[in-house]
Amino acid sequence: MKAIDKIPTGKLSRTTELMKTGVKVGGNYLKYYSKKAFDRDLTRDELNESNAEDIYDSLKNLRGSALKVAQMLSMEKSLLPNAYVEKFSLAQFSVPPLSAPLVRKTFKKYNGAYPEDLYDAFTAESVNAASIGQVHRAEKDSRKLAVKIQYPGVAESISSDLKMVKPVAIKMFNLQGQDSEKYFKEVEGKLLEETDYILEVEQSKHISLACAEIDNLKFPKYYEDLSSERIITMDWMEGKHLSEFVKEDFTKEEGNKLGQALWDFYMYQMHELKEVHADPHPGNFLVDAERNLIAIDFGCIKKVPEDFYVPYFELAKPENINNPEFFLAKLRELEILRPDDTQREIDYFSKLFYEMLSLFTSPFHEETFDFSDEAFWNKITNLSEKYSKDTELRKMNGNRGSKHFLYINRTFFGLYNLLHDLQAEIDIKNYEKYIK
Repeated sequence: MKAIDKIPTGKLSRTTELMKTGVKVGGNYLKYYSKKAFDRDLTRDELNESNAEDIYDSLKNLRGSALKVAQMLSMEKSLLPNAYVEKFSLAQFSVPPLSAPLVRKTFKKYNGAYPEDLYDAFTAESVNAASIGQVHRAEKDSRKLAVKIQYPGVAESISSDLKMVKPVAIKMFNLQGQDSEKYFKEVEGKLLEETDYILEVEQSKHISLACAEIDNLKFPKYYEDLSSERIITMDWMEGKHLSEFVKEDFTKEEGNKLGQALWDFYMYQMHELKEVHADPHPGNFLVDAERNLIAIDFGCIKKVPEDFYVPYFELAKPENINNPEFFLAKLRELEILRPDDTQREIDYFSKLFYEMLSLFTSPFHEETFDFSDEAFWNKITNLSEKYSKDTELRKMNGNRGSKHFLYINRTFFGLYNLLHDLQAEIDIKNYEKYIK
C-alpha cells in the first residue's frame, strides 16, 4: 500500500477534500440514473460501490474523526448497504500509512526527539494504519515494542470535521431540534479523549490490571517513559487480528474459548467497573497461537453512570419488559419517551422499543446463548429492515434516548457481531466468578 507524504490539517483544505468527493458522488448518481432510464431492473449495487469507494478514498486521506465516523458506521451492518460496510471497515486497521520522512518529522514534533534517539531499533514502515494513528515495530533493551503514532492535525480538526458531517448525520438518523446537540457533544468528547494518548495509557493500565484474572485474556504492558500526548509505546503482541482469524478454519471449541473471554471481559467491565471498552471492532483484538484473546486499544472508554446503568439493565429482565407500567416508567428515565410526546408518539415508540429490547436483551434471559444462531440474526435483520422502511418513523422526532445510549448500544452491537463471527456459545453468568 502506497504511503502518503501529507495529510490535510487545515479546515479549508479538509473541507475542499470533502467537496471534491461530493462532486464525484453527484456524478455517480448521474451515471446511475442515465443507465436506469434504459434498464429498469438496474439495482443500486453499482452506485453503492462507486459511492462507497469515492467517500472512503476521501476519508482515508483526511484521517482523524472523519475516518473514525466511517469506522463506527461500518459496525452498523443493518444500517448501511454492504458496499459501505466493506469499504468503511478498512478504517479499522488498513489505510495507507504515513511515509517514513513524515513519520520521522511527526515523531520529532511530538516527542522532541527522533525515533533512533529513543529506541535501539525502529522500523520506519508502518505495520498497521488506522483512523487516528499508525503502529510501528521497535526494540529497546531487548524488548520488542509497538509504537503508536498519532497522525498530524487529528486532535485539532475534530470539532470542524464533526461540523462537516453533522448535516449528513442529522438526515441519516432523523434528528430534530436543539436537543440533538447532546449526541454530537458526546461523540466529540469521546473523539477528543481518543486523541489524548496520556489518558489512553492510564486507561489501558487501569483496565488491564482490573481484568488480569479473566481466563484466556491478555494485555500488553505500557511504557509511560516512552509515551507522550501523541505517542504510545507498549509491548509488541504476536497474533492475528480477530477479523483475519474468523476468516480461517477454527473449531467450535476455539470459537467458544475466545468468545467466552470476550464476553467475560465486557460483562466484568460493565457490571463491576461501570466503565467499558466502547470500541469493540476486530482491529482492537488479536488472537495468539494459544488461542488467547489480546486487547490492544483502550482509547475509547465509556463510563456508565448509575442513573443510566440501573434502568438499562432493569429492562434486560423479561418480567420488567412485560410489565407495561414499569416499562413506560423506565423508558422515561432513559429519555426514550419525552415529556412533550403525544399519545401517538408514546404508543409508537413504546412498541418499537419493546420489540428492540425484547430481542437485544434475549441473551441475558438464558444460562447459555449461542451467537451462531442464525434465527437470532435474522430477527435482528428483519427488525432493522422493518423500521428503516417505516415512513411513519420519518415523520417523528428521532431524538430518542439518553446520550449514553450512543456508546453503550454501539458496545453491545459490536460485541454481538464479534461473538457471531466467532460462532461462540457463551455461559452468560461466567463473568460473575471474577467479581470479588
